[in-house]
Amino acid sequence: MLRIAIAFALTSACFAQTAVDGRAGAQLLRKRFTSATTEKDREYFLLLPRGYESEKGRKWPVLLFLHGGGERGDGLGDLEKVLAHGPLMEAWTKNRDLPFVMISPQMPAMEQATRPAAAPPANAARRPSAPIMTRQMREDAPRWNEEGPPLGWWVNEKDVLKMVDDTLRDYRTDADRVYVTGLSYGGFGTWHFAGAHPDRWDAVAPICGAANPKLIAPIAAAKLPIWIVQGGLDPVVRPEWVLASAAALQKAGHPAVRFTVHEDMQHNVWMRAYEGWDLYNWLLSHRRGQTAAK
Repeated sequence: MLRIAIAFALTSACFAQTAVDGRAGAQLLRKRFTSATTEKDREYFLLLPRGYESEKGRKWPVLLFLHGGGERGDGLGDLEKVLAHGPLMEAWTKNRDLPFVMISPQMPAMEQATRPAAAPPANAARRPSAPIMTRQMREDAPRWNEEGPPLGWWVNEKDVLKMVDDTLRDYRTDADRVYVTGLSYGGFGTWHFAGAHPDRWDAVAPICGAANPKLIAPIAAAKLPIWIVQGGLDPVVRPEWVLASAAALQKAGHPAVRFTVHEDMQHNVWMRAYEGWDLYNWLLSHRRGQTAAK
């Protein structure tokens, strides 16, 4: 009985921050589901932003965040790995007032891969102290196939889309402002969800990830607002590979490809992208039915 009670408590866990300036604090929920990928029970994080409980008449934008390869896990005891980087870390750990209902799932651990995934460099957790901003264009090809690194977010597509649908149904959300962003593995995943389901998103922002060439045309046809962010010194996902995706999107007729390269940043370019306000404000500026704009 004790084990059952503990399991129920963990499944229903809700962590709440204290009220701020008269508004209710943010809440971090753990949502239980049975995965179509693993056929096992897992959980994902759902953040209700500051003010969600106190501003009853407000509908909130939705932000799906896809983490990188280092944050994989069992979706239960490992779930807190997802708090290491990105918008969820900024909103929950740093207690920033980011006005999104955030969905943050966890990819299953990679037990068997046909080839090793590219690992971040040893110093990926910190910015280079004295970077040499010299772009060395190389002819080497990526160490993965067209889809991206092995066993990526596309493997979990059914789970992720159901999370989005359930959130839109069960919470006070704005169905005309639904966004997706991700870093590294999640950057490739952002490209995938943008191309495979361009009608579901109102803006997307892949960070240090390249596109499957087969998914370029749907993104361009939908004129889906996109902001691509890349580190100029990235040794894992090379900037020329990401440039090729941006150029292909433009060639396919996308009217406003936004591509930013931080020449002094390595694979951890997401640190700068997510710690500022520009990316969030850009996402919020896009609503269903608008044409793509810079």
